Amino acid sequence: MLRTTPFLLFDGNCAEAMTFYHHCFGGELTLVKLGDTPMKGMFPPEKHGRLINAVLKSDAVEISATDWMAAPQIEPTWGDIYAIFVVGGSYGELKVVFEKLRQGAREDRFQDLHDMPFGTYGQLYDKFGIHWIFKGDKRD
Repeated sequence: MLRTTPFLLFDGNCAEAMTFYHHCFGGELTLVKLGDTPMKGMFPPEKHGRLINAVLKSDAVEISATDWMAAPQIEPTWGDIYAIFVVGGSYGELKVVFEKLRQGAREDRFQDLHDMPFGTYGQLYDKFGIHWIFKGDKRD
């Protein structure tokens, strides 16, 4: 079953921001550094202290976030600091919605659904400029 949540992109201060939101809303906060994951080899050592995943869940909110990990030539700018996170079960569920949203999507910021150590991942900016990030189970 697919669900959506806000996805916030920070530039090195994700832990600080999510700790603040945790103080405001309560609930459970999970913070994962890039250096503590199997993906650390995909990035330079100076990024290993950044958060690859942060999730705050309470009765009031659910927020996902990360520190900016894009290629060095893409700097975070206003408008690039939030997205809609589509989290789902199977690859097939994600693929149906992903294919519909990709019609007219920006090709310069497009990542097709692909396998990552944590499951399926992809992202796109739709024809209206909205940033969508997808994460689901690994393909069977």
